Amino acid sequence: MSDFMTKLKHIILLIGDIGTLYLSLWLTLLIRYRESVTPERWAQHFLPFTLIFFVWLIIFYISGLYSLNIAKNNIAFYSTLLKSLAWCAGVAIAFFYLIKPGIAPKTNLFLELIILSILFSLWRHLFNQLAKIKPFQNNILIIGLNDLTINLAQEINSKPQLGFKVVGIIPQGQKGLFQQDNLGVEIINPPHSLAGLVKIKKIRTIVTALNPHQNPELVSKLYECLPLKIAFYDLSNFIEKFTGKIPVNSIGQIWFLENLKESQKIIYETVKRIFDIIISFVLLIISIPFLPFLYLLVKLDSPGSFLFTQQRTGRSGKKFLAIKIRTMYKNAEVNGPQWAQKNDPRVTKIGKILRKTRADEIPQLINILRGEMSFVGPRPERPEFIEKLEKKIPYYKERLLIKPGLTGWAQVNFPYGASEADALEKLQYDLYYIKNRSYILDISIILKTIKIVLSGGGQ
Repeated sequence: MSDFMTKLKHIILLIGDIGTLYLSLWLTLLIRYRESVTPERWAQHFLPFTLIFFVWLIIFYISGLYSLNIAKNNIAFYSTLLKSLAWCAGVAIAFFYLIKPGIAPKTNLFLELIILSILFSLWRHLFNQLAKIKPFQNNILIIGLNDLTINLAQEINSKPQLGFKVVGIIPQGQKGLFQQDNLGVEIINPPHSLAGLVKIKKIRTIVTALNPHQNPELVSKLYECLPLKIAFYDLSNFIEKFTGKIPVNSIGQIWFLENLKESQKIIYETVKRIFDIIISFVLLIISIPFLPFLYLLVKLDSPGSFLFTQQRTGRSGKKFLAIKIRTMYKNAEVNGPQWAQKNDPRVTKIGKILRKTRADEIPQLINILRGEMSFVGPRPERPEFIEKLEKKIPYYKERLLIKPGLTGWAQVNFPYGASEADALEKLQYDLYYIKNRSYILDISIILKTIKIVLSGGGQ
């Protein structure tokens, strides 16, 4: 039920956005010409603006406007919307004045953007109100009280626009009904009839942090709820769907055996490799004319070599030399390997620009051609760090099951990592990608990477 409702919300968002785009065009023509919109005038504008709207929808997606996490009408939403509309304006201007589709709507385009910004904000506000009504509200019951379930409940209830609400947590095995206000969620005494509680609380989803295989009584109570058409999840699977990462502390070795079906990825990996070869070759050819210019900038900015090589660990622990354009001062690691820090003083002035634009990674296209890397995958980490991290973080070495990438699910969701705690967080995203990698997810990651680069959010 929760998967269906989430998909339904995304479909409603998309249909509503498309309707808003065409309504804003109709109102633009009505206001601009101060008369009813004739079929001829509509036909004249329909095709050019349809092409523009298609690109705009892609921009909305790249900007994250289809992420339910930022659907809430707050400062972050309006900031994202304004940035998106700025890009939409730039694309439209380029289209109409370079392609010249037969119309050059200066005033119309200006009015369209103004009206669209108003209608879009109103539509998204209406959507957020709809997401809170009972038919869309997904009441969740969590079985098992611990730090992980409490944090999950608090995170869910802090984002009502997602349409989820944790109505309570059952501390299985703990007696007595009690309420801790500082938790922000009701603690419910283990009921005699779980099915009865489900009916009273109108629960649609049950998430259990307990292992049903080790709790026959819990299995019996869950079984009684089957006629109520409840969605059941164990904690790790629900966190995966809700956050896009795998909670390392709630899985074991059996999780990898049950979920990483590598034999089913053979065709996907083959097609991905073909894509890597073709695109990396094309991008290398395109980038060649810019390399002399980048060479001068790097050499004039600081003494040292233009290219920088560093040993990294690839799939199955195989070492390779990653090639990048140098962004740090010479002898930056004279005291040994160090984590890259935010506003790292070792980075040169030109290096900061190269990192933000990802231009320093152009030579890594050679690593992709060689088959040492892919466009999408976990970040290629240094052997020294892997040796330390695998001793402290469970299953850290499992991220080496696939090739590292120029970008990845962890990079676009948790773009900066400079500590062991950050490494743990990024590992959880890496495991999600390893399990769920697909053509659609790869395209999504690439589009989000483009957004990060264009917004100046690179490292």
